[in-house]
Amino acid sequence: MSTPFGPGNGPVVYPEYPQSGQPSYPPLGPTADVPPAPAANRSGSNTAVKVVGLLAGAGIIAVSAGVIGGATGYVIAREQLPAASSSITAEQAVALPSTVPGSISAIAAKVQPSVVQLNVTGGQESGTGSGFIISSDGYIVTNNHVAGVAAQGGSIEVAFSDGSTAQGKLVGANADYDIAVVKVDKTGLPALTLGDSSALAVGDSVIAIGSPLGLSGTVTTGIVSALNRPVTAGGAETGTTSYIDAIQTDAAINPGNSGGPLLDGNGNVIGVNSAIATMGSDGTSQTGSIGLGFAIPIDTAKRVADEIVKTGSASTPVIGVSLDQQYDGPGARVAEVTAGSGAEAAGLQPGDVITKVDGQVMSDSTQVIVSIRAKAPGDSVTLTIERNGSTQDVPVTLKASSS
Repeated sequence: MSTPFGPGNGPVVYPEYPQSGQPSYPPLGPTADVPPAPAANRSGSNTAVKVVGLLAGAGIIAVSAGVIGGATGYVIAREQLPAASSSITAEQAVALPSTVPGSISAIAAKVQPSVVQLNVTGGQESGTGSGFIISSDGYIVTNNHVAGVAAQGGSIEVAFSDGSTAQGKLVGANADYDIAVVKVDKTGLPALTLGDSSALAVGDSVIAIGSPLGLSGTVTTGIVSALNRPVTAGGAETGTTSYIDAIQTDAAINPGNSGGPLLDGNGNVIGVNSAIATMGSDGTSQTGSIGLGFAIPIDTAKRVADEIVKTGSASTPVIGVSLDQQYDGPGARVAEVTAGSGAEAAGLQPGDVITKVDGQVMSDSTQVIVSIRAKAPGDSVTLTIERNGSTQDVPVTLKASSS
């Protein structure tokens, strides 16, 4: 059995990812950190939990109870998908007699051939994660913390649902978004349809498919629990931190699910599974799903993956400032302005406190970074800042920082 991949613990300290003692390909994964919600949106007490990436041997994230800027909007009920989380294997799903359009079994049977297991080695590491086909000529999307280790002279074996395998090549990755693209030398592959994550509403039904703990083709269901959840994921193997404007779901996902698709009730991909929260505090033990999973919105993942396919790398939008990590908010205080940046052109100054991005209240520096990462280079954002006791709105054009 393999060790799965998953996300990690905060923007500064990158915990080690323990291996699960699997014989060949243990799952890998970074840890993630979900910052506290803004005071106005908090409810109940703050409870510390660990968030583990969806790969075996994943790191941990600390999650604080409370809602952080959850997106509002209409709720679309999809009655054919139960809200309760359940788990079946893909083989079982295909064998089920029900072929009612929109049923879980029908969606699983249709989507399963497009979901793959990735057995990755690189350096001193090996692990198992998930991925999904985005084009008939062999391009596959997964997490950077799954496939990125192969960049160090490693290898990627891609296992398909029919039992066949192929060698994969790492096309490129962006650690800022935890997205990577792998290519296999095959044609005629069944690609998944990419949906629209901006149309999601809390309560929408979702399906996750992947290889938790090396169990390929595992299907679980749940709902969208929250939107726009700021999550940070870091990995000792990369020395980088990913900032995710995450979709939160209660669909059961576990180490090994990293890089697999999160689907809507029509079988369209609306997210890339990347991290889970689990009870604990020492950052070493690893337990299963407690109904707190996090996925990268497909709108973001698609932009990044498209750029990687075209150029081999992907850019990250930046304001052009360094934020004061010692400032305890609310908001984020500018420590330094980068010469030639959009921030400099807009007139931002050290000491300015960013309190809103496009009208959304910012609780801390992590939420500011996540909000910017949800955009694209060339986009314009309006920053609300406080300077010397006065408040003003400042338009800033985002520039690209390659990763």
